[in-house]
Amino acid sequence: DLLGTELTAEDHELLLHPAAGGVILFSRNFSSPKQLYRLVQEIHKLRSPHLLIAVDQEGGRVQRFRDGFTVLPAAASFEQRLGADLRAAKHAARELGWLMAAELRAVGVDFSFAPVLDLNLGLSSVIGDRAFADSADKVSQLAGAWMLGAREAGMVSVGKHFPGHGGVVADSHLALPVDDRALDALLEQDLRPFARLIDNGLEGIMPAHVIYSACDGQPAGFSQYWLQEVLRGRLRFQGVIFSDDLSMAAAEQAGCYGERSRAALEAGCDMVLVCNKPTGAHEVLDELESYHDPVAHSRMVRLHGRPARDMDRLREDTRWHDAVALAAQLSAENNLALNL
Repeated sequence: DLLGTELTAEDHELLLHPAAGGVILFSRNFSSPKQLYRLVQEIHKLRSPHLLIAVDQEGGRVQRFRDGFTVLPAAASFEQRLGADLRAAKHAARELGWLMAAELRAVGVDFSFAPVLDLNLGLSSVIGDRAFADSADKVSQLAGAWMLGAREAGMVSVGKHFPGHGGVVADSHLALPVDDRALDALLEQDLRPFARLIDNGLEGIMPAHVIYSACDGQPAGFSQYWLQEVLRGRLRFQGVIFSDDLSMAAAEQAGCYGERSRAALEAGCDMVLVCNKPTGAHEVLDELESYHDPVAHSRMVRLHGRPARDMDRLREDTRWHDAVALAAQLSAENNLALNL
């Protein structure tokens, strides 16, 4: 990640390191769409092919860019407001997936770490309304529609948090959750949205920092069983596997930052994330200075966003206006329900 709204000398040093492959942006890196566009262009000029640029722009509680971007409703809003009309809910999800992606591509951001494919089982507060629904079928259909909309705007999707974060109470940012359900139960529920979207070309996946104790003793993001046997083998996923943030408390069991990065890559991740921890980022880059995986590199090339219109031209599009109105409608109805 970066320190602020402009590149510093330290940022330059990190981004020119041979082990650096991308940047994840946060709210502190954003003041306006024009500033963000300049920052993205400056990052892109550093390397060829350019560094991947990502953000968490799910909507609801998790939206890093707001002023000058459309405020997106939480994923749960589609089912909560339009669940009686699944066709309308899927249309809304597709249009707002397109809107999210079109606005990010207009400023040069390659992709968002979305959609969330977890089920809202009423246990995980850190997931909660970030999930599209409580059933695997509804999550599959709504998240699938969101993915198709993003793809129409020239953006790949990264589903998270494999094989599902909805069955635990603990927040993996703060602790190491343990889900003791058997594999059959996970296959019947949580894994189904991942399988469905993989069948429809999902380009990226982020595993959970959660231990599924009936299946393996390691958190999924450090588990060869989950990443290689299940994800690559059983589900035949051919896209990019990102680790979740290695600075989260649930990752601490894997050792220091260098050890965490090695463990994640050896388990099957293609790229590792270190967020909000500059010393940890330096440690990982030093650890991986000579690391090279040509297969992972070939996968990551596919994540670059396709050419897109700038923000001014995008705002001339009737589809953009309709999608903005739909986002406002869903957000307003959701706020009214909360107030009641």
